[in-house]
Amino acid sequence: MDAAAAKPSRIAVIGGGISGLAAAFRLQELAPKTEIVLYEAGERLGGVLETQQQGDYLVEQSADNFITNVPWGLDLCRRLGIEGDLLQTNDALRKAYVVCRGKLIEVPEGFLLMAPGKAWPILRSPILSWGGKLRLAWEYFVPSRKETSDECLHDFVVRRLGSEAYDRLVQPLIGGIYTADPKKLSVAATMKQFVEMERKHGGLIRGMRKRIASEGKSDGGARYSMFVAPRGGMSAVVDAITARLPSESIRLNAPVRSIDRQEDGPWIVTTDHGAETFDGVVVAAPAPAASQIMQSFDAPLASEVAKIQYAGCAIVLLGVRKEQIARPIAGFGFVVPEVENRRILATSFASYKFPGRAPDDSVLIRTFVGGACHPEMNELPEEELRKIVTEELADLIGLSGEPQLFAVRRWSAQMPQYHVGHLELVERIEQLTAKHAGLALVGNAYHGVGVPLCIRTAEQAVERLVEQLALGQVER
Repeated sequence: MDAAAAKPSRIAVIGGGISGLAAAFRLQELAPKTEIVLYEAGERLGGVLETQQQGDYLVEQSADNFITNVPWGLDLCRRLGIEGDLLQTNDALRKAYVVCRGKLIEVPEGFLLMAPGKAWPILRSPILSWGGKLRLAWEYFVPSRKETSDECLHDFVVRRLGSEAYDRLVQPLIGGIYTADPKKLSVAATMKQFVEMERKHGGLIRGMRKRIASEGKSDGGARYSMFVAPRGGMSAVVDAITARLPSESIRLNAPVRSIDRQEDGPWIVTTDHGAETFDGVVVAAPAPAASQIMQSFDAPLASEVAKIQYAGCAIVLLGVRKEQIARPIAGFGFVVPEVENRRILATSFASYKFPGRAPDDSVLIRTFVGGACHPEMNELPEEELRKIVTEELADLIGLSGEPQLFAVRRWSAQMPQYHVGHLELVERIEQLTAKHAGLALVGNAYHGVGVPLCIRTAEQAVERLVEQLALGQVER
């Protein structure tokens, strides 16, 4: 259908995080005559994505980059005209470390989250004992699992690689991504590629060999070469989308209380300021909020959405002079295994990754505390968190003295937990959603927590909505 033939239409987007913003922008691209109203409960757009200038430091409050081995983040940046502002990570420091018996040891080259790509770096590494190395090598002979039911990440890894590889390598690496309990986490929902390796190739070592042969080279240990960030921080993506949307379409401090729909009639979105009617609704709010606003409209759907659980963490931000670090590492950061019995999850040296994050003589450090396994840590007083983090960093990297910058950012119940059965739960949610023409659910609660996956699922949902409602389309 030509854009000129587009019928007048209104679409509500509920939630102004990256998913809601990507949905609104894609809707504007595909159906430019459609009136968009974006409701955001808070006072700013971007959700957890937020960049702040704190003194001489450029500080990310959550994600500080996005991965490029999937195209959707890069593609959005191209369409927004900000691709030229994307920074590659520092080539010289593209390494990750893991705490091993109180020392920082480099993650073996070629070890991709839970799959060994190269034998020699693992054999040389002191992270695993010889017994652990032999058990990992035995993965080549471990038979494939015959059952097709979902399996938790812990059981999958222990079954294939052994307990020591799980404890010392996989648990901290995965924990750094999901801040989750691997004994509850669905491997099919979070690490599907490794499940497919087992099913298709018979195991992870076999699968990695096939992958390396097809690509002609191995992936680096933490794949940092595939991460980028805007020069001005992740808020640059938020600002670029916001600038492309009509200012009158954005409603801040406007929490949606409910959505409803009369039979074959318009959608009704109710806020504290009254009710408005729409041809379609994109719900991009976190699952708990989405469940609440759909409760009166479709209780079974709301009940299923409410089953998605969340966890949180606290990020302790420190700006220090380089001379305050007695034992600096040549890498972007380190992760901490549970078996080390420490009080932090991971530490990232943000100014090692990208330029412009700290003065030349200083380092911006982000340390993560809490997570699903230690929720009590998330809410500790700021001074106690400061004491914990500085003590841990003093022991691990020789940090001393007072920081130039200290701040704590708490993200309570912001990370969806893809527990065993998540894929089946999402399928039920989508079946119930499909009964309602003009309704779409998007966000990190369903198909992936990374920025590119949020963008992709939001854009796909909008494309389906545009076709479903026969809105005027332009070139895709």
